[in-house]
Amino acid sequence: MQPKSVKDLSVKGKRVFVRADYNVPLNEALEITDDLRIQASLPTIQYLLDNGAAVILASHLGRPKGERIPQMSLAPVAKRLSELLKRPVQFANDCIGSEVEQMAKALKPGQVLLLENLR
Repeated sequence: MQPKSVKDLSVKGKRVFVRADYNVPLNEALEITDDLRIQASLPTIQYLLDNGAAVILASHLGRPKGERIPQMSLAPVAKRLSELLKRPVQFANDCIGSEVEQMAKALKPGQVLLLENLR
């Protein structure tokens, strides 16, 4: 039995949670120096958007060990995703909590939300 692909699912009008690997290298100015991992996720994200989904993205970056470390924020990833997708990418300053829940519930088809670092 073949595992299901995202293409096997009906995503129109749904919010789809995608766990991505955005553990990308950043320089001292917190600029992404290699966006290959971000680019690798684009076909999946674009497929979901083209098929009427709202996309919620989650990832980790580095090993902050449960502490909030500004140098390990996914904000630069949100900016780069927005450039690559040619559409706004909303950024949640946390990955849990009522504010994040409200942001996710408010997403409309074609919109993208990236949650803050899961670690």
